Amino acid sequence: MTEALREPTFLVLTALAEQPQHGYGVMEDVLRISEGRVRLRAGTLYAVLDRLRVEGLVEVDREEIVQSRLRRYYRITEQGAQRLVDEVARLRRNATAASARLRKSGFAIEGGTA
Repeated sequence: MTEALREPTFLVLTALAEQPQHGYGVMEDVLRISEGRVRLRAGTLYAVLDRLRVEGLVEVDREEIVQSRLRRYYRITEQGAQRLVDEVARLRRNATAASARLRKSGFAIEGGTA
């Protein structure tokens, strides 16, 4: 059984699931995906990306020079996509269990009634 992903890791993989992106693009996408709740700083983002590269979950897609600065684009690997699929399934199972228990206890669930 694999360990649960930390939220920043989950969100970075989610951001890269659609298309390759450079670091700033990933930071902005994570902010959108989390509805403004998670704001990654550059140091945190690149630490996550470095760890994900070592683990084989993301890789460098391409590099380009923009205004005399290196811009590196990252993409999710097949292994990274599968890890994200597994995490989504785990979260869904947990949410389903919690929702069922809340309903049984008479608590309203978002999008429905008790």
